[in-house]
Amino acid sequence: MATELEIKLSVSEAAQKMAFEWLSALPAVRPGKTKKLINRYFDTPHADLNRVKAALRVRKAGDDYIQTLKTRGEFVDGAHRREEWEWPIAGPELDLSLLEETPLKADLDLQSLQVVFETNFQRRVLWLEEAQTAIEIAFDRGRVSGNDASWPLHEVEFELKSGDAGKLVAWALALARKVPVFLNLVSKAEQGYFLAGLYRPGIGPKGELPSVIEFLHRLSVCWLLEKPFPVSDYDLSVVARAAEIAGCSELWERVTSELATGVDVRDLANGSTELGVLQLQLAAVADR
Repeated sequence: MATELEIKLSVSEAAQKMAFEWLSALPAVRPGKTKKLINRYFDTPHADLNRVKAALRVRKAGDDYIQTLKTRGEFVDGAHRREEWEWPIAGPELDLSLLEETPLKADLDLQSLQVVFETNFQRRVLWLEEAQTAIEIAFDRGRVSGNDASWPLHEVEFELKSGDAGKLVAWALALARKVPVFLNLVSKAEQGYFLAGLYRPGIGPKGELPSVIEFLHRLSVCWLLEKPFPVSDYDLSVVARAAEIAGCSELWERVTSELATGVDVRDLANGSTELGVLQLQLAAVADR
């Protein structure tokens, strides 16, 4: 079992290209490998894994097959951390025996697992090395497909391999100031569940007082649903206070004013750098 610490940014196709060009030109960055990844995700007919925020997949990378289980995560210093089990396997089908020593054994009938959707993409990797810190930057370009539905996938993912976790959000923020990005708390897996008709998230009841992470997650749900975020439905004083702590109160006011006009969250994310910068600054102080 390993612990994964990462920041995932959804971007437009044009922004992804700009991000790759900008990062590639930095002295601390060197090129890595490019590979095609074919991923089949498994769950029960009632999506019991998704209900507990776990993801189980078999990935084909070249001639190799890898079975991976990821569990529910949490935010730490602006990045997403969760437990991960990974095993090389012989072919595209699940090896159920590998799951016997994981939390899945107690939670569900392993024999009921079946393929529910796929995410297939090309991954181009850059390596960022600064002092004792190593960060893998993955550029994923492809599609997420479930049932007969499909949509394009464009992501930039920063994953800490060693060193200072604080560098992760610092570099993601540096990129966000250069090109429009969206800090997405909705994973590739959740997008697949959504397209497969197995995941229909709500934004939350009116009148609630969301935490910073709850606010960021609700923005991500609006991104998934391709709709505006209803600013006036919530008391956002906790998030406004976090923006003050992060030193971005003016940016907070500008972004919430834009959201209040009813603009679609995806359109706002793709239209300027402000939303992505605000998200990352808020995420960095979320646990204070």
